[in-house]
Amino acid sequence: MPTTTLYTKHGEKAGTVELPEGLFEAPVNEAVLHQVVTAQLAGRRLGTHDTRTRGEVRGGGRKPYRQKGTGRARQGSRRAPHFAGGGTVFGPHPRSYAQRVPNRMRRLALRGALTSKFGDGAIKVVKDLDMEAIRTQELLGYLDALEANGRVLVVARARDERLELSARNLPDVEVILADSLNTVAVLNADLLLITEPALGAMAEVYA
Repeated sequence: MPTTTLYTKHGEKAGTVELPEGLFEAPVNEAVLHQVVTAQLAGRRLGTHDTRTRGEVRGGGRKPYRQKGTGRARQGSRRAPHFAGGGTVFGPHPRSYAQRVPNRMRRLALRGALTSKFGDGAIKVVKDLDMEAIRTQELLGYLDALEANGRVLVVARARDERLELSARNLPDVEVILADSLNTVAVLNADLLLITEPALGAMAEVYA
């Protein structure tokens, strides 16, 4: 079973902790990771873009000029696509970009992402991140003591208003619940800072 160093929130070593083998020693399937990440990012698209066809553009009810005798090509409407202000041909319309991915594949991708981060040394386990008050500077002090640099993903066991509000103004720090992990958030982070109680919840949900 893989093990790693356990830290206090002040950056001091407090022994070692065992990590769930099913989450941190899982096979890393790059094809599955790519498919799940693509599907997750596609699901974030609103798909509200829209263009007007010639039937939706205002005007164009009258024939612009007579059918014959002008020497020009016959035209039936000023709102045809080849006229300025006319409708759009084959333009985008509202649609859903959601892609169906089996839950089993999502779990496999998440385990692979966690294993990859563990192999890169990008995972730290801290006993707790209990805040005395809602203070961003206090949280910054803890992160500096833990040498948590770059994009940091804090994995908490349960909702903690003090922690979440303290991290709200830090653009490179994201707080996520242990039962709400996703592959994109894990891969985007430079460091995963996992609280010790969250490890048990992760093992229950994903292992």
